[in-house]
Amino acid sequence: MLTALIDYDSGNLHSAQKAFERMAVDFSNEEVIVTKDPDVLRKADRIVLPGDGAFPACKTALTDKVGLFEALLEAVEGQGKPFLGICVGMQMMASFGYEYGTTPGLDWVAGNIRPIQPANPKFKVPHMGWNDLVITSNHPVLAGLKTGDHAYFVHSYQFEVEQPAERLAHVDYAGEITAIVSSGTRIGTQFHPEKSQRTGLRLISNFLNWRP
Repeated sequence: MLTALIDYDSGNLHSAQKAFERMAVDFSNEEVIVTKDPDVLRKADRIVLPGDGAFPACKTALTDKVGLFEALLEAVEGQGKPFLGICVGMQMMASFGYEYGTTPGLDWVAGNIRPIQPANPKFKVPHMGWNDLVITSNHPVLAGLKTGDHAYFVHSYQFEVEQPAERLAHVDYAGEITAIVSSGTRIGTQFHPEKSQRTGLRLISNFLNWRP
């Protein structure tokens, strides 16, 4: 089984790769690879899209890689391969992003990416550091996780979902902020599982074991 982490020059791939490799040792015949090769992406069994930075810059970087964006759509939309989006990789699952203008997303989960606006001005933006998950739906990738588990966040924009059922978890930051979304064979985390210690490693392991 091959898990491909997409390299489009917009993600912290080193720590993500190490975390996935660490959890992959628990499975037989499991390989983790970082790639920008469309052919490798098409052959992969699971796909991970990390992302750091601004939504429009990440979207442009992804679509500018020759053949990579098309291979992603073919694998996830066409073949239904399990997909995990991380941070901005999760945000790109939305319909639109409203950071420095309007940027179309992948439209895999209906909703939009808008600025975080805490109800209490004492809560600073970006939302940075550890926060407790509030898990509101069951999902195989969340097996063994529970409300109160900690995850690590770094972001200034949030995913406002249109369908509440597609939001699996949130955190409280002077208001609810989406932490996990899912639709079909696709799941995304606003937090960084590779930096979230036990919580993140369990989620990664569950993703590697997911057979939707």
